Amino acid sequence: MNAQEIIRSIEAEHLKSNLPQIYVGDTVKVGVKIKEGEKYRVQPYEGVVIAMRNGGINETITVRKVFQGVGVERVFLLHSPRIDSIKIIRRGKVRRAKLYYLRGRVGKATRIQQRFDRAL
Repeated sequence: MNAQEIIRSIEAEHLKSNLPQIYVGDTVKVGVKIKEGEKYRVQPYEGVVIAMRNGGINETITVRKVFQGVGVERVFLLHSPRIDSIKIIRRGKVRRAKLYYLRGRVGKATRIQQRFDRAL
């Protein structure tokens, strides 16, 4: 066994198998584990997936939402133990792989048309 095969086998142990099929443009609700003192709680973060990067254990999604008039983006490592759950709220119909143009839009211009040909 060479080094790459060893790394792949170790990474395969940590991959999550219960993740839904996520696409750019989807509105998702990510449950993030937050540690407060000794206890953990799950805080939901809902927004639009504007980018996906990498693959395997390093796969990340960038989720954008507008909170009190300010755009907030968070990058989530999909296979991280801090991610409790990911639920797809609605599918978006987009023609780009990265939706960075939404950063320059305000109000109703940020809406994404819903897509009905993919299951939730």
